[in-house]
Amino acid sequence: MQPEIKTLIVYEDQHIIVCHKPAGISVQSARIGAADLVSLLKNHLASSGKDSSANKPPYLAVIHRLDQPVEGLLVFAKTPAAAKILNRQLTSSGFGKYYRAVVVGIPDPSEGNLEDYLIKDGRANISRVCTKETPGAKQARLHYRVEKIYNDSRPVTSLVKIKLDTGRHHQIRVQMAQMGCPLVGDRKYGDISDSRSVSGSLVCKNTSLKLCAYRLDFKHPATGKDMTFELPYIPEA
Repeated sequence: MQPEIKTLIVYEDQHIIVCHKPAGISVQSARIGAADLVSLLKNHLASSGKDSSANKPPYLAVIHRLDQPVEGLLVFAKTPAAAKILNRQLTSSGFGKYYRAVVVGIPDPSEGNLEDYLIKDGRANISRVCTKETPGAKQARLHYRVEKIYNDSRPVTSLVKIKLDTGRHHQIRVQMAQMGCPLVGDRKYGDISDSRSVSGSLVCKNTSLKLCAYRLDFKHPATGKDMTFELPYIPEA
C-alpha cells in the first residue's frame, strides 16, 4: 500500500522538505510505476499548486539517499539555489548524519572510529573493504558507540549509535560487518544461520534490517539557521 505523503513530511518551507522515509520504499526508482519517495513528493508539490505551474513540473533535488530497506530522515531541495548550498554542506562535512542500528555481538571497544577503504561493485550492488591502492577505492569513516546490550537475545546483540563522516555505498553495513558485528537482518553482509534468533525472530531473510537514520543536522540553505531533526526511534533487538 502506498504511504500517505503528508504523514511522512516532517518539515516543509519554500526552500526544503524534510521527510521520514519508511523502510521498504526507494528514494528514487528506475522502474516505471514503482512507488518511490521522489515521485510521491513531486505529486505533493504539484497538487499543492504552490511550487509548480501547469506546464512545468515541480523542482525537487535529491541531496542524499538511504538504501531501500533503511528508514530515516532525508532532506530535499525545492530550488536550485537550495540544492547547491545543501550539496556544498554535504561534501564539506556540514551535514550531521546519525544512525541507530542493532548489530550481532558486542563491538569491542564499545566506542571508536572505523576507517576503511571501500570499493563498489555496481553489477552486484555490493561494496567491500579493500586497500588504499585499489583502483576506485574510497575512504570511509564513521564513529560508533554502544548504547545498549541485549543479553537476553540469541545471539547477543547491541544497540549502536553511529555518526557518518563519509557517505559511501552501504558504508555502515560493510564496516560493521568487517569488524565482526553485522547488522541484524542484513542479508547482504551478515553471516547468520537460520537457526539463530533475536528475541524470538530469525536473523535472516524474514527479519528487517535494523538500521535507522534517526537524526539529521544541517544549516538552512536560505537563512543559515542550524536545523536539527530527530526521530524518537530505537530499533527493537
